[in-house]
Amino acid sequence: MTQDGTQAIRRAAEMLRCIARASDAGASTLREISETVGLSRSTAHRILKCLTDEGLVAYDSATRRYEIGMLSYELGLAVTDRALGMVPLTAAADRIALRANVTTYLMRRSGIEAVCVHKAEGRALIRAIPVEVGQRRLLGVGAGATALLAAMGDEAVERVLSSVEPQLHRYNDLTTESIRTAVTQANLDGFAESHGRAYASVYGLGMAVRSGTDIPSFALSIAVHAPEATPERIADWKAIIAEEAATALRDR
Repeated sequence: MTQDGTQAIRRAAEMLRCIARASDAGASTLREISETVGLSRSTAHRILKCLTDEGLVAYDSATRRYEIGMLSYELGLAVTDRALGMVPLTAAADRIALRANVTTYLMRRSGIEAVCVHKAEGRALIRAIPVEVGQRRLLGVGAGATALLAAMGDEAVERVLSSVEPQLHRYNDLTTESIRTAVTQANLDGFAESHGRAYASVYGLGMAVRSGTDIPSFALSIAVHAPEATPERIADWKAIIAEEAATALRDR
């Protein structure tokens, strides 16, 4: 494959990630996508048309926005041993939601992003659901994504912050400095917290799931309405998450 061919594939992959972030303050119009990936509109349009023709992307002519296509969904249905290996972790998320009565997520690190691969809802009448399955967040945006970032080491953290900084203006109260502070606290405490940084009314708590010496690829996190996050409840949630993460690691 020529260098141009490889570059085109990388650009197409970045566009797919960009579109997948659309429902979490990302981009999905031609202008927004081209600006995010740093391409002219004509080049971005040409690649998007190819992705649309292949079914990897869909275009809504009424809103003039792009979304993930059905072929991308179909390809994601192919079950691999790696996907089956997540079962103990998804079960842990289910147990956390049941015990803590909160919305719980299993987040997986993917490049400079974290993707929600599983969601479990608690029984509360008012639920905080800032992320849906399949949505992507930049590392450092939200508790689970911050826990994953904190586990990567100082040099990797700085590289990620440099990459995500141009997109942080889309969020409530996020800067590279506030993320850096949250990362430092997460490494001290073992848990990442988000006090309304991504969404003003939401409190998030996340923990990277560590196994062996590898950099963690998964994090368990919860999201609740901020007024519910009292010190006593936070302590209880931390204990529950830690217990269920340990159980998941034994079951893997």
